[in-house]
Amino acid sequence: MFDKKNYQEKMNKTFEVFLKELSALRTGRANASMLDIIKVDVYGQKMPINQLGTITAPEPRVLNIQVWDQTNVAIIDSSIRKSEIGLNPQVDGQLIRIPIPDLSEERRNELKKMIKVIGEKSKVSIRNVRREGNDSLKSLLKKKEISEDDNKKYEKDIQKMTDDEIKKIDEKVIQKEKEIMTV
Repeated sequence: MFDKKNYQEKMNKTFEVFLKELSALRTGRANASMLDIIKVDVYGQKMPINQLGTITAPEPRVLNIQVWDQTNVAIIDSSIRKSEIGLNPQVDGQLIRIPIPDLSEERRNELKKMIKVIGEKSKVSIRNVRREGNDSLKSLLKKKEISEDDNKKYEKDIQKMTDDEIKKIDEKVIQKEKEIMTV
């Protein structure tokens, strides 16, 4: 039997990943999730910064990381500097201060392009889930486990799920672009 919930869950997971990637983009306001995409090579594995210290935003344009283990301060500092998010941390003992600079017009346009790329990648993933579902339907139809009518009904359901998820992605892309272009 065909389980469309399985494909809905896969599409929802794709959307969640998309949201996580979007939240990591810098909009000019300090946000702890900006650091989510940075992984630090410590204890023999790559770990997110939030597992190595407490991240706070005491002011709209400043992030603080209170590092729990003094030996990780330099590693976290260099990981942030090497990342593509363009931040310049300042170390003060076990506290790392990260001032968030204003976004230049050029940087805003770069971010808009990045948002579009992230959106497109997510839409491709959603469409791959749709194709996977349709392939599964063809297989079930071939084995005579579902009727032609069921096949058409499920194909419509999958297409509707796909359209809904892509619409959500498009809306978020537009919302994030507005957020970035707001000075």
